[in-house]
Amino acid sequence: MAPKRKGINISGWIIVDKPTGITSTGVVNKIKWAFNAKKVGHAGTLDPDATGVLPVALGEATKTIPYIMNEIKSYQFCVKFGEATDTDDATGKIIQTSSKRPNDDKISTTLQKYIGLIKQTPPNFSAIKVNGVRAYDLARRGLELELKPRSLLVKDLKFVERTDDHHALFQLTCGKGGYVRSIARDLGKDLNCFAHVKWLRRIWAGPFAIENCSTIDKIQELQKSSKLLELLQPLELGLQNLPFVTCNVKDLSKIANGRSVKVNSNNIDTGKKCWIQCDGRALALGTVDDGQFYPSRVFNTEN
Repeated sequence: MAPKRKGINISGWIIVDKPTGITSTGVVNKIKWAFNAKKVGHAGTLDPDATGVLPVALGEATKTIPYIMNEIKSYQFCVKFGEATDTDDATGKIIQTSSKRPNDDKISTTLQKYIGLIKQTPPNFSAIKVNGVRAYDLARRGLELELKPRSLLVKDLKFVERTDDHHALFQLTCGKGGYVRSIARDLGKDLNCFAHVKWLRRIWAGPFAIENCSTIDKIQELQKSSKLLELLQPLELGLQNLPFVTCNVKDLSKIANGRSVKVNSNNIDTGKKCWIQCDGRALALGTVDDGQFYPSRVFNTEN
């Protein structure tokens, strides 16, 4: 028999403004300790030196993580021209240099090729698995890697401003699996000057925005106190971008037992992912077909 998880059952979201110098898993561990929570996970990894929106799910909210992972995300970042690094960011070793610097018109024109459905090769120092081993572990051993390009939907990529000859600011809005470091690396190659990411900040991810974030310092200041619960956002916040259907109180027991219920689903396509609620409270994730809602992940409404 597997050992029981320690901690209390608590459900909702903590939206963290992740600081530099800590991994996303490290943030999760701090949240778990602060809330004494039984189950915690994050929706979308940020590199240790990246900052910004890191949605952390507690309890029943962890069941919605796969949906949040598929949401559109937006980043602000600074590119340094003239240097390529082995990690494609400022933490790495410089491996190529150039004295050339692109002008603003050339940057703006080149960005157009990165918008739409593109192919992107992940950085060698990434969590991509190669024969079951993380790419960054292989890269640290000095092994040569040939990672395969992956499809990425880029909704928008803006040239914000040129801060000096060597640096420029950008904003990227993209789908799941995007690497800002790869954008900077490839842009440097296309501009014939080499480049890497100097800093990176995620400003929103799906329904979660930087304006709604709590800091690690604030969370630790309030840890294991009743005031900490004031920072907890409802589970339903993570479902805002998914369509929903509504049921009656008499259907609660059916849904709790994973059974389908009759709903008004005229505005939802057959088979489309959605959630069901009663009096504003999320009960389950699932799909609809011919006026029936079929639960796939039921929330424990007693928490």
